[in-house]
Amino acid sequence: MGKQHAPGFLKIVQDAKTRVKECTVADVRRRRDAGERFTLVDVREESEYAAGHAAGAVHLGKGVIERDIEAKVPDPATPLVLYCGGGFRSALAADAIQKMGYANVVSMDGGWRAWTQAGLPTEK
Repeated sequence: MGKQHAPGFLKIVQDAKTRVKECTVADVRRRRDAGERFTLVDVREESEYAAGHAAGAVHLGKGVIERDIEAKVPDPATPLVLYCGGGFRSALAADAIQKMGYANVVSMDGGWRAWTQAGLPTEK
């Protein structure tokens, strides 16, 4: 199971989740299998991404996503699926970029842990 999180952190995550759409790893797999085009974004720290990430994912860490998203994904209508280790940081990042006008953003609940447990493709 994931790490124990501080109550204040959990409070802001729960608040963000009231505004953010979420999906499961199975949803992402179905979308990929159906040939749907979307950008999978890993919002974990650079060292986490370097250790392994979902195949095809681009890296935009939660700490810099607001600064860098417009250069990496200039069209705010681009379908985006964000993930982190378990689904909390991705919800916060999704909330932030929605406030910037990105309208087609989903946070993948379960994140990297659920991705690897499902045996989905990874790369380094």
